[in-house]
Amino acid sequence: MGVRRFVLRGALSRIARGLARIGDVRLSDLGFATAQLPVLTALKDGLRISQTDLARWARVEQPTMAQMLARMERDGIIRREPDPADRRSSLVSLTRQARARLPAGRAILRQGNVEMTQGPSVREVETLVGLLRRVLANVEAMESGSPAVGPQGGS
Repeated sequence: MGVRRFVLRGALSRIARGLARIGDVRLSDLGFATAQLPVLTALKDGLRISQTDLARWARVEQPTMAQMLARMERDGIIRREPDPADRRSSLVSLTRQARARLPAGRAILRQGNVEMTQGPSVREVETLVGLLRRVLANVEAMESGSPAVGPQGGS
């Protein structure tokens, strides 16, 4: 059982790294990177969100988010404006140009989903997604110190 779970961890890690590399190449013409996806997702509907809230949403440390936002601002993807409720803080939003490129970015990511699930049937892909959601819920529970969720039977 331990070996099988280690193989799972290794496989998931390789899949994540491979998809990040592929995504970076495919999104580069739009000026986006896979590391920016949590920020792009959070701001896609025209919201203005603080750096602190974006870091919490993306589950990264504040310095990591600050560096990413600085690069995104330099590249014209986001803009910052003073937070009227807290003058020491700023609110982050997507630029008009970045919002205009989002549909093309979504299409690229959807195409990647199609390509990476070639072979398995629709039902197998649905099962895989359901299982991965359960694994993700367990990982998130581990991060928060909560007990794992869902049935734990099987090996």
